[in-house]
Amino acid sequence: MNKEIVYQTGAFALMDSLVKHSVTHIFGYPGGAILPIYDELYKWEEKGLIKHILSRHEQGASHAADAYARSTGKVGVCFATSGPGATNLVTGIATAQMDSVPMVVVTGQVARAFIGTDAFQEVDIFGITLPIVKHSYVVRDPKDMSKIIAESFYLANHGRPGPVLIDVPKDVGLEKCVYEPVYPGKINLPGFKATVLSYSMQINHVIELLKNSRQPLLYVGGGSIIANAYSEVEALAVRCQIPVTTTLMGKGIINENHDLALGMLGMHGTAYANFAVSECDLLIALGARFDDRVTGKLDEFACNAQVIHIDIDPAEIGKNRIPELAIVGDIKIILSELLKTIDSNGYFDETYTYSWRERIKKWKQQYPLLVPRQISKVSPQEVLSIVSQKASQSYYTTDVGQHQMWAAQFLNVLPRHWMSSAGLGTMGYGLPAAIGVQIAFPAASVICVSGDASFQMNIQELGTVAQYNLPIKILVINNKWQGMVRQWQQAFYGERYSHSNMSLGAPDLQQLAASYGIRGLILENRKDLDDILSKFLEESGPVILDCRVVEDENCYPMVAPGKSNAQMIGVHKPLKTSKSKTVS
Repeated sequence: MNKEIVYQTGAFALMDSLVKHSVTHIFGYPGGAILPIYDELYKWEEKGLIKHILSRHEQGASHAADAYARSTGKVGVCFATSGPGATNLVTGIATAQMDSVPMVVVTGQVARAFIGTDAFQEVDIFGITLPIVKHSYVVRDPKDMSKIIAESFYLANHGRPGPVLIDVPKDVGLEKCVYEPVYPGKINLPGFKATVLSYSMQINHVIELLKNSRQPLLYVGGGSIIANAYSEVEALAVRCQIPVTTTLMGKGIINENHDLALGMLGMHGTAYANFAVSECDLLIALGARFDDRVTGKLDEFACNAQVIHIDIDPAEIGKNRIPELAIVGDIKIILSELLKTIDSNGYFDETYTYSWRERIKKWKQQYPLLVPRQISKVSPQEVLSIVSQKASQSYYTTDVGQHQMWAAQFLNVLPRHWMSSAGLGTMGYGLPAAIGVQIAFPAASVICVSGDASFQMNIQELGTVAQYNLPIKILVINNKWQGMVRQWQQAFYGERYSHSNMSLGAPDLQQLAASYGIRGLILENRKDLDDILSKFLEESGPVILDCRVVEDENCYPMVAPGKSNAQMIGVHKPLKTSKSKTVS
C-alpha cells in the first residue's frame, strides 16, 4: 500500500514538531515576519495542545524561557519577529549561553527573496548571534523544518546545554511541502554522538589523591545542577567527609544548613569558604569553570592544592587552571561510579578529615555572615534571612547586584529552585524569570528578589503577571541606588558617585502595582518586619513588596579585584552587641 502524501505549511511543521517534542508553553511576542507562525499557533492553542505566554518585551520572553528551562531541566522555547524583535532577544540568548541553559529560539525573518536587500525589519540575526549560541539555523526549505527542530532540541539539551537559534523566513512559514515528521531522537548528527566511556582508571586516580589528602574540598558549579547530580554530590561529601562550597550557579546542590556546607565562595562568598579554598590540599571541581568572580587572583587560587576537574565540556579543562587530573563526562555518571568503587573497597573513615573539619568549624564560629539588626531601619540581610526561614520550599529568582549576593548568602534553596544570571550578570532577569518558573509550576511559591534599579529594567513584564494572574511574590530591595555600583564607587573610585543614584524619577511601587491590579506593600520600619513579610508571603495573588532598606549598606565579605580569596574586605568577628547568623 502506498504511503499517503501529506502536504503542510512550514508553520504547521514547526508547531507539530514542537508538540512532538513535548513543548507545552512558548514565551513570545508577535510581529509581521512571524505572523504565519502565530496564525498556525492560534489553531494549536484552540485545540489545547500548546499555550503561548505573551511577554511585554522580547527580552522578557527569552528570560522566561530561560528560567522555565533552569527550573524544569526541559528545553525552554521563545518566539520573536524579525528585526528589532530578534535583536531584543540577544541579551537573553547571551544570558542562556553563559549559564549553559537549553533554549530553542525561533525568530521570524523577511521572505527569502528579500534577504540581503535591507528590507523592512530585516536583520542578520543568524550572524549577530553566532558567538552566543550553541548552534543556529536559517530554514531555507519548509521540508527541512521538522528535521531542524529535532536537531535543535537534541543539541540544546545534550552535552553542555545552550541556546539554539532557528530563523524562519516569512514565506517558509506559508509555503506547503511534503510533510514527513521527524520524531524526538530520530536524527543523525555525525560527529555529535555520545560515547560510553570507562572511567575506572581515572576513578582509581581520584581515590589515590583522596587517600593522600587531609584537607580536601568539593568546589561545585552549575554543571552539577544541570547533571541532576544532587544526591551523588551529597553522598560523596558525606561518605568521605569532605566540605562543600558552591558557585552562584551551583547553589542548591546541598542544604546550606548541612554541617559540611560552606555556602558560596568567591568575591562575595563566605569567609570560611574562601579560607577553605585557600588552605585545601585537594580541590575537586565538579561542573565549575574557575570563573574570575570565584578565583580572585588566579595564581593564588587554591595554590596549595592538587586539582581534580570533572566537567562535561572538554573546552573547560585547563582553560583557567591546569588540573592534576581531568575527567570529561557526565558528572552524575562519574560520581556514581566513584561512589560504587569507594563503597566496594571500604575506603575512608571520618578521622582522615577530622582536624580539617574542626578547623573549618572554628572559622564558621569566628567569621559568620552578619545580619545587622538596627532599632528602626530595615537591613536587607535580615529580610532575606527571615524570608528564607518562612519560605524554604519556594523557587527564587533574582536580578543582579547587591540584593543578588545577599540572596546567595542568606537564602537556603532546594536544587533547581535558584534562578539567577551568573555569567552575564543581566539586570532585568528576575521578573521575567519568575514568570517562566511560575508557568512551569503553577501551584508553587515563586519569589523574585530584585533591586529598585534592576526591577525597572524589565518592569513592563508586570503586564504579563497581571494578564495571567500569576501569584508571584516580588521583593524589591529598595536602597535608592544601583547598589553594587555605589559600593564599588565608594571602595575604589574615591566616593565619586557618578550616575548611580536612582532616587530621582523612581516610581511609587505601591501605586505602580495598583495600576496593574497587583497588591502593593511597603516595609520601612523594622517593627513591622514580621507582620509585613507574613502578609507578603501569604498573599494568594501577585504582590510587590517595596522593602525600603538601609541605603548605604554594603555587601560583605568582598574580595577586591586582583586580590586573593583570603584577602577579603569586611570580614569581622561578630561583636558582642550584634546578633549573627551563620548560613551553614
